[in-house]
Amino acid sequence: MKIGVIKAYMLKEFKDLIRSRMIFLVYIMPTLILVMFGYGIKLEVKHSRLIILDHDKSELSYTLINRFEHSKYFNTKVLDITENEALRMIKAAKADIILIIPQSFEKRIFHKDKTEIGAFIDGAFPLRAMTMQSYVQGVVYSMIRDLMERYHIRIKKIEINYRNLFNQSLRDENAIVPGLIGLVLLVAPAILAALLIVKEKEKGTIFNFYSSPVKKSDFLIAKLTPVFLLHSVNIFILLLWALYLFKVPFRGEFWIYWLTSEIYILISLSIGLLVSIVTNRQIVAVILTVIITVIPGFLYSGILMPISSMSKEAYIEAHLFPVMYYNHIIYDTFLIGQGFEAQKNLLYLLILIFYAALLFIIGSALLKKELK
Repeated sequence: MKIGVIKAYMLKEFKDLIRSRMIFLVYIMPTLILVMFGYGIKLEVKHSRLIILDHDKSELSYTLINRFEHSKYFNTKVLDITENEALRMIKAAKADIILIIPQSFEKRIFHKDKTEIGAFIDGAFPLRAMTMQSYVQGVVYSMIRDLMERYHIRIKKIEINYRNLFNQSLRDENAIVPGLIGLVLLVAPAILAALLIVKEKEKGTIFNFYSSPVKKSDFLIAKLTPVFLLHSVNIFILLLWALYLFKVPFRGEFWIYWLTSEIYILISLSIGLLVSIVTNRQIVAVILTVIITVIPGFLYSGILMPISSMSKEAYIEAHLFPVMYYNHIIYDTFLIGQGFEAQKNLLYLLILIFYAALLFIIGSALLKKELK
């Protein structure tokens, strides 16, 4: 390893980044991704457009309507229209839920007769529909429970006392932002690394490397080190955004977060390196890098869907991408704080180290110091 050669190449890379103003993109793009997706992705459904058709017009039906009107999850309207007209409003995207309170609703309740409440929910988006359904059920069941307590209606029942762990307030930011850090540190370093060698091919300056006695290992270290150092600063920047902008708790140890993130950046750089080696145009390198980082980063990272809930094929695919292992450790660091006392976290760290070494070795092997 020739330190002087590495320093010269590193200085050249830093000058290129400053001259092309790519150095600003190093810090602007991760922050933009975190802020836009951190505020934009919401798992909680609020202000659902609810239309109530009250055919009973009793005190009990008014009580039920009042509960919906005072809930932050619904924008409630009580309309005197037919059911077909209400269904047409759903088809015209003017309503999300139709609730039909039947005649004799109050009478049947107090006579302990079977009664039903009709609910039509826009199911175009299944997850959203299931969430709205659970909200409607919660409001109705809450009212029935209060009726049983007020009028001493004796019905054998089991009460479930819920307690949420780790994210007690059920904030979307606590669930989304740590996962977005994994997405950002996968995409941003990979895109920049994907341009390192392919730009040399487009400009023709790669022939300087072909004709020089510089070793491949020295060349790769000199190319990747500036990007690695620049994105290492993003580890701290993203942490500050998470803590002070999104108010995400941090219950783990900082050194675990830092160490895991540094290894993860090496994986991202190695992915970009592979793309840069196998492509000959910068636009192709960028598009390919986005495809192989953004899609797995969303689908198989656990941000939107738990890995354990995936089908067998998707479950296997998720374990093929490093983002799942990194996000598991990051979620533990922010929300749980168990650290390496959990053997699973330690195992996932070793897997990340293996990924970093394997991808770098493959990239080094594919880089040929000769003209094809």
